[in-house]
Amino acid sequence: MGEVLARIEEHAEEIRAAGVEGDELMRLPDSSAQRLRDAGVIRMLQPVKHGGMSVHPREFAETVMGVAAMDGAAGWVSGIVGIHPWELAFADPKVQDEIWGEDPDTWVASPYAPMGVATPVDGGYTLKGRWQFSSGTDHCKWVVLGAIVGDEKGKPVMPPNILHVILPREDYTILQGSWDVVGLRGTGSKDVVVDGAYIPAYRTLKSDDVMDGTAPRAAGLTDSTYLMPFSCMFPLGITSAVIGIAEGALACHIAAQKDRVAITGQKIKEDPYVLYAIGESAAEIAASRAALLETVDRFYDKTEAGQEITFEERAIGRRTQTAAAWRAVRAVDEIFARSGGGALHRKFPMQRFFRDAHAGLAHAIHVPGSIFHASALTQLGGEPQGMMRSMI
Repeated sequence: MGEVLARIEEHAEEIRAAGVEGDELMRLPDSSAQRLRDAGVIRMLQPVKHGGMSVHPREFAETVMGVAAMDGAAGWVSGIVGIHPWELAFADPKVQDEIWGEDPDTWVASPYAPMGVATPVDGGYTLKGRWQFSSGTDHCKWVVLGAIVGDEKGKPVMPPNILHVILPREDYTILQGSWDVVGLRGTGSKDVVVDGAYIPAYRTLKSDDVMDGTAPRAAGLTDSTYLMPFSCMFPLGITSAVIGIAEGALACHIAAQKDRVAITGQKIKEDPYVLYAIGESAAEIAASRAALLETVDRFYDKTEAGQEITFEERAIGRRTQTAAAWRAVRAVDEIFARSGGGALHRKFPMQRFFRDAHAGLAHAIHVPGSIFHASALTQLGGEPQGMMRSMI
């Protein structure tokens, strides 16, 4: 167990209990956010020069899984907000100083989806748009947003030129009533709005440069953690959270079944069908964890050795990551169906793990169609084009 996870484990019961509060608040409770700050969860991939740890990506993934097994929302925020310092390591040193210079525990939100238009002006851009799903945003002082570059009239230029733009809290508005959902309620993944804010050029990154690995090399980074493919690192925190939620559901289920007696009078420990379902689900969740971590380890080792990670390898890695999430959530379905009516009560955490797992599976990176298509086509000697190359 890594040092950060060991520190957060000391407060596991508090974080589990706070999950109920987060569901009601529809954001991460202050107590949970503070525990993540104190343990250093969000600084794990942050550059050392800015108070971070620059850990191996595997340690980051295992920590996110561990937090998510306590509370899905806390794990989700750990995974998503925790990946942003990795990208910010490529940004202009001036914006890094602005974000972390006074407080290395400053959190940065997202999303990257290009839901706004950046219009060029002298020295930078003006930005307008509305973005959904800004997880953990109430606890963040900055945000990274995806934007399409527009012409002088604010109309997107074609073919699309996408930027990642970085804004301080005073330049955007959080829409507090925009997050009312059935799962991952405690993530507070609210909408944010920008209405004409000025973005200096140094607070931008070209999306293509981030995704193809040009940005970290142009920034002179040599640490293998920062040279890892974006398509491996960005999904890592999200899928790790889903697998951790599945592990939390399994632990919750096992604890509830130990002394449970069915309405027929039969002890669950003596029911071969339930026992089989537990065994099978545990194996599937463990396989999901192992598959995700094996890919991260292998990609890191190749990066460390200075070897290229090919498009085919990246596509297969994304296939493995996506399949791991689906496998883990199917396993949750199997045990939830055998948890008895008690699992439906809101006073028990099983129903929240169930809801959170399915909400996590709905993230765009877990849509399998184009990923499975691209990986198969590449292995057959084809050359995926267009959307089939997206996020690979």
